Amino acid sequence: MKQIDERWMLKCLNLAKLGAGSVSPNPLVGSVIIKNGKKISEGYHQQYGGPHAEINAINYAISKKNKLAGSTLYVNLEPCYHFGKTPPCVDAILDHGIARVVIGMQDPNPLVAGKSIKKLKKYDVACTIDILKNDAEQLNEKFFWFIKTGMPFVALKAAQTSDGFIAKLDGTSKWITNAQSRKYVHQLRSEYDAVIVGANTILKDDPELTVRSVKGRNPLRVIIDGKLLIDLNKKIFNTKAPTIVYTSKKYLKYDQKKIKEFAKKGIVVVQMDSNKGSIKIKDVLNDLGKRQITSVLVEGGQKLFSEFLNSGAVNKVYLFTAPQKNMTGLKTFENISRPITLVKFSRKRFGTDNLEEFYIPKNGKLLR
Repeated sequence: MKQIDERWMLKCLNLAKLGAGSVSPNPLVGSVIIKNGKKISEGYHQQYGGPHAEINAINYAISKKNKLAGSTLYVNLEPCYHFGKTPPCVDAILDHGIARVVIGMQDPNPLVAGKSIKKLKKYDVACTIDILKNDAEQLNEKFFWFIKTGMPFVALKAAQTSDGFIAKLDGTSKWITNAQSRKYVHQLRSEYDAVIVGANTILKDDPELTVRSVKGRNPLRVIIDGKLLIDLNKKIFNTKAPTIVYTSKKYLKYDQKKIKEFAKKGIVVVQMDSNKGSIKIKDVLNDLGKRQITSVLVEGGQKLFSEFLNSGAVNKVYLFTAPQKNMTGLKTFENISRPITLVKFSRKRFGTDNLEEFYIPKNGKLLR
């Protein structure tokens, strides 16, 4: 039975991934319905505000004239208990006479948190929990971190030469990695709610920070610019994606005209308290959390990498290494003021480039 449950749960997890980049701030969820040992339906959460995975699976089964009474429903996350954009999935499961529910893991959201499991058992629906739990946790690591902390899950993406340089001495960094690696970065952007860069990256490289090489949504673009040095002629201020600029209150009193110009273009400028013009990373993340931004991808530059790592806010690191050598320039990680433990999770190859993924343990423990 366990092998069968794991087989169908793996199918749920793979279905859930199809919603990446489309369902945030909701979790990724897939569902499969089995009857008499055969799959009669499947579904996944496709769009934020749309039907959940279980409902899509139930509706598809009904459309094919399948009877749901006595069936088994698999789902990688506990069915929702509360009214949100859609009614509770747990009620739909009960209404259609599903006899057994197999769940990847309990939902840590306080609005659910075991309530649906308890309700299913109350009405004599058999429940099996924690099937492929580690995989289920990893799939929704961003969502779970946000639910537990109210802060976005933070990933740092860096591209370096084989001798550990992120840019030339003048700060420019195009292009260190190859086209395959850059395409994967676009995939990552589509799966994170926001991308963060510092003012120097905008001034030196003038990036657009949109998703172009793959299909997917454009993330919110976030610029940390304590002295408001950037101008509106930069590519990042096009209308392809929303943009927020975090700047210091200290400098705004001298440049209200510039602030008004930003506002006319629909760019949000957030005034933050600062120390000598330096904005606290955790203040930025707190503000983004209040805006329902569940995950951020920090893309540069060197100074911003150090600030994020020193703040203790980083959960994950994507480190691309290209074979070329720079010999002189800016080191990828400089001015790190605290010990950083990196636990390697995976390694991928993109042609001649190497990608290593690391987690940074929190309180001595990995998030998963």
